[in-house]
Amino acid sequence: MSRVQLALNVDDLEQAVDYYSKLFGVAPNKRQPGYANFAVPDPPLKLVLFEAPGATERLNHLGVEVESSEDVGKAAARLSESGLTPVGEDGTTCCYAVQDKVWVDGPHGPWEWYTVLADSDTFACAPESCG
Repeated sequence: MSRVQLALNVDDLEQAVDYYSKLFGVAPNKRQPGYANFAVPDPPLKLVLFEAPGATERLNHLGVEVESSEDVGKAAARLSESGLTPVGEDGTTCCYAVQDKVWVDGPHGPWEWYTVLADSDTFACAPESCG
């Protein structure tokens, strides 16, 4: 099952986690310093929160979480065929997970298609470029 990802910059992570836990009726799927993500079953949503006090933009980026690396490859091929310029990152560590992903810059910010291969103990990339 695929699901849309919404990654937000928040001023206060604890306050945001409390609010979104109540809003969607689920606890965070993963919590680390300055980071939380929710795997919301209904509606299917991956909500990612980056603690970024004073950020000028609330939206960090958008994405689509897919089930496999093959699905990431299919998305990359489709994006290329559509005339977009996807940038692949296989086996990258980002946001406390090892992922295969592809990025596309859009008129309203970046989009990513990704799959999680494994958990990681490290964040390993800047919040403005993670999924």
